[in-house]
Amino acid sequence: MVAGQSTMVEPKPRASAAQRLEAQETLGISTLDPGHRPPTMPPGRHVTIKVRMLDDTEEVFDISQRASGKVLFDLVCTHLNLVEGDYFGLEYQDHKMIVWLDLLKPIVKQLRRPKHVVLRFVVKFFPPDHAQLLEELTRYLFALQIKHDLACGRLTCNDSSAALLVSHIIQSEIGDFEESQSRQHLLNNSYIPDQMALMDKIMEFHSNNGGQTPAESDYQLLEVVRRLELYGVRLHPAKDREGSKLSLAVAHTGVLVFQGHTKINAFNWSNVRKLSFKRKRFLIKLRPDLNSSYQDTLEFLMGSRDCCKVFWKICVEYHAFFSLFEEPKARPKPVLFTRGTWGHTIINHLCLSGHRGYRVQHSRSRPSPLSFPHAPQVPKEVSGSFTVPTHTLTLFLIPLSIPSTGVVSNSPHLSASSVNSQGIVNGQKPVELCGHSPDIRQPSPLTSPLLNDAGSVRTDDEDEVRRKRFPTDKAYFIAKELLTTERTYLKDLEVVTSFQDSVGKDEAVPDSLKSTIFTNFAPLYRFQSVFLREVEQRLALWEGCSNAHIKGDYQRIGDVMLKHLQGLKPLTAHLQKHSEALVELEKACRGSPRLEVLVRDFELQKVCYIPLNVFILRPLHRLMHYKQILERLCKHYPPAHVDFRDCRAALADVSEVVSQLHGSMIKMENFQKLLELMKDLIGIDNLVTPGREFLRLGCLSKLSGKGLQQRMFFLFNDVLLYTSRGMTATNQFKVHGQLPLYGMTIRESEDEWGVPHAFTLVGQRQSVVVAASSLSEMEKWMEDINMAIILAESINGPTSDWLASSLTDNKSLTEDSCAEAESEDDLMASRTSLERQAPHRGNTTVHVCWHRNTSVSMVDFSIAVENQLSGNLLRKFKNSNGWQKLWVVFTNFSLFFYKTHEDDYPLASLPLLGYSVTIPTESENIHKDYVFKLHFKSHVYYFRSESEYNFDRWMEVIRSATVSASHNCILSRKESHPY
Repeated sequence: MVAGQSTMVEPKPRASAAQRLEAQETLGISTLDPGHRPPTMPPGRHVTIKVRMLDDTEEVFDISQRASGKVLFDLVCTHLNLVEGDYFGLEYQDHKMIVWLDLLKPIVKQLRRPKHVVLRFVVKFFPPDHAQLLEELTRYLFALQIKHDLACGRLTCNDSSAALLVSHIIQSEIGDFEESQSRQHLLNNSYIPDQMALMDKIMEFHSNNGGQTPAESDYQLLEVVRRLELYGVRLHPAKDREGSKLSLAVAHTGVLVFQGHTKINAFNWSNVRKLSFKRKRFLIKLRPDLNSSYQDTLEFLMGSRDCCKVFWKICVEYHAFFSLFEEPKARPKPVLFTRGTWGHTIINHLCLSGHRGYRVQHSRSRPSPLSFPHAPQVPKEVSGSFTVPTHTLTLFLIPLSIPSTGVVSNSPHLSASSVNSQGIVNGQKPVELCGHSPDIRQPSPLTSPLLNDAGSVRTDDEDEVRRKRFPTDKAYFIAKELLTTERTYLKDLEVVTSFQDSVGKDEAVPDSLKSTIFTNFAPLYRFQSVFLREVEQRLALWEGCSNAHIKGDYQRIGDVMLKHLQGLKPLTAHLQKHSEALVELEKACRGSPRLEVLVRDFELQKVCYIPLNVFILRPLHRLMHYKQILERLCKHYPPAHVDFRDCRAALADVSEVVSQLHGSMIKMENFQKLLELMKDLIGIDNLVTPGREFLRLGCLSKLSGKGLQQRMFFLFNDVLLYTSRGMTATNQFKVHGQLPLYGMTIRESEDEWGVPHAFTLVGQRQSVVVAASSLSEMEKWMEDINMAIILAESINGPTSDWLASSLTDNKSLTEDSCAEAESEDDLMASRTSLERQAPHRGNTTVHVCWHRNTSVSMVDFSIAVENQLSGNLLRKFKNSNGWQKLWVVFTNFSLFFYKTHEDDYPLASLPLLGYSVTIPTESENIHKDYVFKLHFKSHVYYFRSESEYNFDRWMEVIRSATVSASHNCILSRKESHPY
């Protein structure tokens, strides 16, 4: 229904106005007092200035003509009782251009005849996610801005979107739908051009909005409009080098290029190295990119030098507003720019005013908003891409990226990228920002730029102030976990729909596959999208509740979940087919080499951060997560609580669905794991057979004539395989031998061979001596092998069949007779050459176990499926000072790091197998609440959560990945896992 939908990126935290102004003072820039008291009038003659508000009323303000723009802006915000003033600005007409009032400069130097100028109070910065707007009044003003942009034709969209937007506006203005009243209101008021042609469609949408309060209507209006391509966009006419007419615009993500009202290009801040203008030419200097067809510097011709200057300045301010990491620090005897430079404009981003004070309820019938101010967070590391003197202020963009391929390294650290920060203007060498040293080695998939202290995003203690303003009830944090994990779930569903888009029209895709995957995921994705919006809206209202009489209406989540799960019941048949999709996809790939290539190519994309088969099973996993969340809510609530009945009813519904799908879930998890192992192994063709179950994989040292050699073992319910990592481009493991389990015996043999943690496997055809890395590893392997031997004797009976091998010599797959047997030196040489090639599949669980010398069982995999978590965490290194805010997803034994929850793919990952999770000690000087510590050998990371509940949950799920299932856990889960 909404046109131009695109993925939005949540902006980085912004420094509050007071801190930006304070930073200016440290740089020697004269500013007015940013404190809580009203602005003081400078002495001198006063002038009256008219300001037109967003509701089209005009207010007159008496102000000194020597006062700065900030003084007037503070008066406007105080008049409106506006707390979140950072998003707004004052604009005026200067000749034929629209110009923003500079908050640093005196008004008399900007307005030649102030009495004859009408300033307009408008939205200046449009965040991609309106959930960031904490105040109801702020959302109301944003809604008025959207209403104005629609009416004047600045915000264009298709007819359906326009009608939907107008329906929310009139719902807010006149309430629920009544045909004659709605029609008359539309006849008397014009909201969009050509409104008469869309009147019936507007009324149809309006009839569906029944029961929405004005606040909810504003929320829905912003929810729709934020997905439009022209949301918050102001077009600046320009031409390219060939003279074609274009328009330039700036958004939170970077600089945009439009042709007419269609976006034809976008230059993200991370790709922009420098913005400048020379006379009428606007220049964008890009970072070098071998994969890009663009030249180093792009040039656009604008109407005049003033037009260039205005657009360049708003680009600077937009970049600073959404990407400022750190407030500038004081320098002794700061030297500012010389007269005639544009240095003062560079730091205009520091003067975006913050407004404090208490709000009063708006005149419309709305819930009372928060009664305390909320200053935006103060990030800590400056981000920008403009040439500035280093003795004044250095801005730089941090490219956060990670190669999509590579091999595992034992060290989770990268060498820091060298940043050239030496440069000045006015004839001297400019700054080359974020330059990378040419000899930096390629990172491993086990490492990440985000796991590196260089260029980290930092926040300060204002996070704690903000955190304490949220509701403190445990139910709120449980509901917030539902929201954060639902966002990740919807992104995972998008992966499957993007797979459909990329291969769905190919002739190689059979109809049976289309009917199982493509027809089942689309309705589920739409259904879950509606649910996510409802949860987001409920949490936003929950966080904004301050009046006692409305708390009961919004501080609950059971009713939303009950409605969702009742609607999910008819889709149970579709969920059953999701498990069938795995079988159909495997059959189709075996029957079509072309489809197999298409699937492999898709899995190489960054968006497919875990195996495609896992994404297909996500809907089944999500039901278990709903069940866990509802169980926690029911345990927390007393029976008399208003939300208890809905939560208990929802729990009954989801438990019924889970019980229906439980059997197929168990089978499909095992089937998915066998399929995944097939991709990691060379030399076995028929691993996936009926009745075969995966039990454990991991590293053991095998004793041979050459001594102990590292080998990867794979245990199934009928056979034990041992392998080494081969010298193939795909970094797969080559099978060296297979030991049938029927008739096998096992005994400890540490004393016999003088090797710690050694045990001997005695088979009907050969015996193998192996050693584990620790006593606990040896006990886990021996217990699982003994259990597998019992299963093999009771189920399969004796067999002489080997697993079919694709090796050229299949007479015997024993290690001693295998021509490809490798020594430790061979393996090290193989590792070095493969790291240079950066092959695919270097970061799977198998490879992590190989490098961390550990093992995982199928029980561990099943526990990991149940223990998935998402949310914001602050991260700190052992020797760093600041905390970096990241969106973190835990799944598949790994932490995946994103800048925001709206990113399409992770920037990096940290496999947790082998890591330990603890609480910092006093000697580590981590004087913060809710901090846990991850460490592996010498690598230490600290993570900080926002509440005690979140801290406990992160500790719980991470321990599930770092501590293998105990023997008691294995026995207690026999019902779910027959082996």
